[in-house]
Amino acid sequence: MKKPKRRTPERILETALRLFNELGEPNVTTTGIADEMNISPGNLYYHYHNKEEIVDALFAEYEREIDALLTVRDTATREAEDIWFFLHVLFEIIWKYRFLYRDINDLLTRHRLVETHFQRILAHKQQTAIALCQGLVASDLLDATPEEVAALAVNITLVTTFWLSFEHARQPRREPDIGRGIYQVMSLAAPWLRGPARQLLQQLSRAYIQSH
Repeated sequence: MKKPKRRTPERILETALRLFNELGEPNVTTTGIADEMNISPGNLYYHYHNKEEIVDALFAEYEREIDALLTVRDTATREAEDIWFFLHVLFEIIWKYRFLYRDINDLLTRHRLVETHFQRILAHKQQTAIALCQGLVASDLLDATPEEVAALAVNITLVTTFWLSFEHARQPRREPDIGRGIYQVMSLAAPWLRGPARQLLQQLSRAYIQSH
């Protein structure tokens, strides 16, 4: 059974996302997107009147995906593997929409939606990091005070948000290693980790060193 053909608006967003990620959003035009798809600029304009509408649509998709991940409703006890899995999925979403992170300063000055909603996402990231750390504290895997947890959550938010830019500046011609990003974030908690959580960090460290 053949898969149904994707509708033109879906194809436009898929193509735009690929080009934004490869070339940078400021370097891509609606004409370039249309040419890549072998459709007329008028056909693209029928669905999206300008590039801003395309960026807003992609940002809405990103926002739905990341909000679903960041919705941690409690501070129940957690295992160290829970944090690793959370970070892995988070970095996968960041990589999928990497143009948002690499071009964020430029986008913030030109897109009101991105400006206001990205601030909310940063706050949500920080709240989720606090909840996850509090879960590790409840599991006796993290020995940190509330003040230390709050500071750690800020640092986790900082690294997860700007890690891609750092990696791109460090090695612009290579794709970043998600495992390195996860390790770097977990390393932030190293001074307070105990038991299985510290063992997991050591395992990640060995795996990273062996792969590089």
